[in-house]
Amino acid sequence: MNSSSAARRSLWLKTLHQWHWISAALSLAGMVLFAITGLTLNNASWVEASPAIENRQAHLPEPLLESLSQAPSGRSAQAQLPLEVRQWLENELDISIGGRDAEFSSDEIYLPLPQPGADAWLSIDLASGDIEYERSDRGWVAYFNDLHKGRHTGTAWSWFIDVFAIACLIFALTGLTLLAFHARQRQNTWPLASLGLIAPLILMILFIH
Repeated sequence: MNSSSAARRSLWLKTLHQWHWISAALSLAGMVLFAITGLTLNNASWVEASPAIENRQAHLPEPLLESLSQAPSGRSAQAQLPLEVRQWLENELDISIGGRDAEFSSDEIYLPLPQPGADAWLSIDLASGDIEYERSDRGWVAYFNDLHKGRHTGTAWSWFIDVFAIACLIFALTGLTLLAFHARQRQNTWPLASLGLIAPLILMILFIH
């Protein structure tokens, strides 16, 4: 190998190592989280828990109830609650509604409020103004499992998963390229890499139906 080729190889190796460790640093916490929650999702019986159910009742003041009954005709079956109603409900029940859509019917408004690790809902009786809120909390393990699945996690977490996935791809591809660079000095490189590819294929073909 001449000096020019050696210099190019050295530059490539240096660049690959830099991208490899940077992507590893960025994705480390996410990989640990997703590995642990992969175990808890695949072995749910290890961490069985009874959900904690919370119920709250309230009564919507008459002026706010009238603002709901005076909704414009032709309103879609799903729409956001008026701002003043959302603010009152959040203060009264100590909950977060945000911009979620409610389901409107002739006699009731139903508002689903799912969260990671918990399911919740709120209903408003349009005749009486009675409010019922229920929340079922499945615990911290369920919370992190839902983060793993991206279930009811919102836009910011969705962006994090995308960035994390890109960092993992860079980590894997730079690692594969580094394996190729060092394969001559490490005879088990390709047999082990092939095993990592073939093993899941065999399981999918033979045992998943």
